Amino acid sequence: MRLSRRNLFKLAGASTTAVVAGNLGFDLSEASAAATSLRTAKAMEYRSICCFCSGGCGVIAQVIDGKLIQCEGDPDNPSNRGSNCSKGAAVEQTHHNDQRITQPMYRAPGSDRWEVKSWNWTISQIGTRVKQTRDKSFIAEEDGVTVNRTEAIGSLGASVLNNEDLYLIAKFMRGLGVTYLEHQARI
Repeated sequence: MRLSRRNLFKLAGASTTAVVAGNLGFDLSEASAAATSLRTAKAMEYRSICCFCSGGCGVIAQVIDGKLIQCEGDPDNPSNRGSNCSKGAAVEQTHHNDQRITQPMYRAPGSDRWEVKSWNWTISQIGTRVKQTRDKSFIAEEDGVTVNRTEAIGSLGASVLNNEDLYLIAKFMRGLGVTYLEHQARI
């Protein structure tokens, strides 16, 4: 039998009608009932900003009983209009990561293991070491010109920082006399 285009359409239409009318003997009532209940049906939605760069893309976080269930792009946000990049799409995965570090870790010089430290100890150590490094390397004057700088400290900002954070970091670093000041998003 030669199948013409017209007969192909007739056969396709008849097959579709038979499948729809008869469901091939399957009872789909249980499957259709399960398909209508979404896992986010009872979730509270919170609008926020993606934390992975300074682009300001909007996300909608869906939360049930204080637990993050899903994150998706915010269609009302003018930066991303509902779409997310690969980093923004991974917000939920980074939130639920059991290897995520949630407290300060310190490895002493020469040690082969990390120790958990308190935030107070960590901030105190950072302040002490920055002050010591700046005091040792500070150049007040060079060739009769006041320069007030240190070349022993550098600052590399991450693209996760927003403009306000970067402004404050830049002001702080310039106040210390840091000359090596860069931002990763520009590189």
